[in-house]
Amino acid sequence: MALLDEWQSVAYDTKADRNELSKFWERYFEKEKGIYEKLLADPDNEVKGTVRELADEFGVELMAFVGFLDGINESLKVPNPIETMDEDTVVSLLFDKESLYKNMVAAEADWLYGLPQWNSIFSPEKQKELYKEQKRSKTVIKPKKIGRNDPCPCGSGKKYKYCCGKSA
Repeated sequence: MALLDEWQSVAYDTKADRNELSKFWERYFEKEKGIYEKLLADPDNEVKGTVRELADEFGVELMAFVGFLDGINESLKVPNPIETMDEDTVVSLLFDKESLYKNMVAAEADWLYGLPQWNSIFSPEKQKELYKEQKRSKTVIKPKKIGRNDPCPCGSGKKYKYCCGKSA
């Protein structure tokens, strides 16, 4: 079984006790936060190594690090082969800063996008701009409904019901 499959079977186990799963995620989020604190302290440094070496370097067990890799993969400049990786696969953690920040906002992970390390990467104004940009990208704006007696949007000057709103 690939490492990612192993991680997902534990992290997303629908048969697990809800209380235990909640505790599992609390512990995981603390570990994840620690990894991001270290990465964001030197954001331009490419951290590279095998999955096992990096898990040891960050002081987390292998499965927690696999979960971390699953989460950060979309924000990396070059995604890792997470579906097929094993503990000897060499991975890179070189991330795109803006993409990472936005993905943290999208995940509603305020414990991550609120880390103080971001203040040395982006100004408060830039952080606010990226936050708004991400939130706006998920906002669905419905077009104004045309009433039957409104002027037709095609510009004919006729009422919509007698022009483009006419059924065939």
